[in-house]
Amino acid sequence: MDELQRLIWQGENDQVDFKQRVTQPEKIARTLVSFANTRGGVILIGVKDNGFICGVDPEEEKHTLHLAATFYCDPPVTLTYQELEADHHTVLKVTIPESPHKPHFAKVKEDDWRGYVRVKDTSVQTSKMVNKVLQHEQPQYERIPLDRHENAALELLQTQPRLTLKQYMKAANLSERRAYRILVKLVLHGYLRLHDKEKEDYYTLS
Repeated sequence: MDELQRLIWQGENDQVDFKQRVTQPEKIARTLVSFANTRGGVILIGVKDNGFICGVDPEEEKHTLHLAATFYCDPPVTLTYQELEADHHTVLKVTIPESPHKPHFAKVKEDDWRGYVRVKDTSVQTSKMVNKVLQHEQPQYERIPLDRHENAALELLQTQPRLTLKQYMKAANLSERRAYRILVKLVLHGYLRLHDKEKEDYYTLS
């Protein structure tokens, strides 16, 4: 199985995104920023959401991507390109490394810049608190050693399927601010997954 098939077979996740085409620089900027702020990732352009390869004109896509990375991301995001051939189509593989200059922000509209991180297969808008955490994070290419409070969150999740911020604050006897920072850090380093589609956010082991 070649690299392109392997990436498509895995499906969209916290480090892979499919795009049929890139037409709006402000929209793709959010995805670029979310990968740069988290653990880096790959966008396959010319692949539909269901994994079907439709192909693109790579030069046209590169133009929009360059515009997005340079003018719609602050600070600008670094991209590398690779053209992959499959089924007589060209797919543009765009690689976004984890950034040493976090946090990055995407321009949503005039004078409105917002931070994003990658959670599962979506770009999630960050709070001011998360942006602060990102600012003090150095890129981590392997898992980091954890202190006792961080380990406490993982230990709680050995005994229960999910953990909310309130449960963690109570069990570890931490303030909301401190508990939230720790949980965000654990998500960013791949220990936990954040689930924010329900009434109350909760965390599970990755």
